[in-house]
Amino acid sequence: MKSQGQHWYSSSDKNCKVSFREKLLIIDSNLGVQDVENLKFLCIGLVPNKKLEKSSSASDVFEHLLAEDLLSEEDPFFLAELLYIIRQKKLLQHLNCTKEEVERLLPTRQRVSLFRNLLYELSEGIDSENLKDMIFLLKDSLPKTEMTSLSFLAFLEKQGKIDEDNLTCLEDLCKTVVPKLLRNIEKYKREKAIQIVTPPVDKEAESYQGEEELVSQTDVKTFLEALPQESWQNKHAGSNEILSHVFQWLGFTVHIHNNVTKVEMEMVLQKQKCNPAHADGDCFVFCILTHGRFGAVYSSDEALIPIREIMSHFTALQCPRLAEKPKLFFIQACQGEEIQPSVSIEADALNPEQAPTSLQDSIPAEADFLLGLATVPGYVSFRHVEEGSWYIQSLCNHLKKLVPRHEDILSILTAVNDDVSRRVDKQGTKKQMPQPAFTLRKKLVFPVPLDALSL
Repeated sequence: MKSQGQHWYSSSDKNCKVSFREKLLIIDSNLGVQDVENLKFLCIGLVPNKKLEKSSSASDVFEHLLAEDLLSEEDPFFLAELLYIIRQKKLLQHLNCTKEEVERLLPTRQRVSLFRNLLYELSEGIDSENLKDMIFLLKDSLPKTEMTSLSFLAFLEKQGKIDEDNLTCLEDLCKTVVPKLLRNIEKYKREKAIQIVTPPVDKEAESYQGEEELVSQTDVKTFLEALPQESWQNKHAGSNEILSHVFQWLGFTVHIHNNVTKVEMEMVLQKQKCNPAHADGDCFVFCILTHGRFGAVYSSDEALIPIREIMSHFTALQCPRLAEKPKLFFIQACQGEEIQPSVSIEADALNPEQAPTSLQDSIPAEADFLLGLATVPGYVSFRHVEEGSWYIQSLCNHLKKLVPRHEDILSILTAVNDDVSRRVDKQGTKKQMPQPAFTLRKKLVFPVPLDALSL
């Protein structure tokens, strides 16, 4: 497995496949009966259930992982992830890795689903007395067999009483028997909300694209004809100009405010919150290009404004005209520690501080919000001194490219993530990874402009 240009195994470790299997046997010999059950449970959904049910040892599970191409000598990360989850971190040494390496790679290489992780965490928090009480509450619907907390949760899942989108039964049980576990469920919900999900394209799926558009197609055509055509190809155009052109092309009425102070920002927010035009529109977009740290952005007079505070102006209570309509916020700003800029790349952070753990803390809890950040929490974002920010460039390019293909906004942002993550500065030492958080309830698909430009 490659990780930032390095293999986990040195050349001296690359013997034959038997050598790797010997390592697996050593790991097997250090795992108990409950560890095997834990491994089988964590592999549900990745390995066929019938194969897991017949597995009586860890080596049986490993054999299935090898057969399913989930494990190999070149890429043992999934096994490392499993050992890390079941708290057998000492055994990672047999894979020539450390828990720190696993923790560093989990955000991008995690295979065990959030839901499976949640159930495993809950099983660890349900002791024998808690389990007895839960079984008593559901006695009529349970088989008369001895159960562990893990098999109890597995049974609820198998019977369809719980799934990744329906935790009502589990919440009721925890609320009655062991309330402290409700924190784990709430944490799962937050993480699930910010997890990037790109559903398959379904033309019949419910979407935000309605019969009424923010601006009529005739108005869109008028907008397009009024725009200077050469500006689309002008790579030296500023990020704000590019944003303006792209969203005008999409049919939005665009308002630009430069060098905004904190007081002016509040005036802009109040004006937009009360904008009567929202009643006839079906989507709202707010873009900010500035300096920042995680969870907040700086005004031109260097006042720190929390992102949540900005977005809170557009909740259903504060802005009823936008209720049940998608509200998108794109933030081009650093979200963490500043990096020394090179000749042609500038970092845009001020007064960096350590980032909180949850991006979801930055957006309102209610539905229909999307927050697109130029970078993941704790890191800087970059902008080219001539071509503008990596994130805004990519966002605009992919909107122009994918909207005519009827792609939804999450698919577009996934493509942006991939594009920006591949970029490096001239020295090849600086990288960037954007991240969205959202509470959208439906797919958001922008209407395709009638006269889509060949951009």
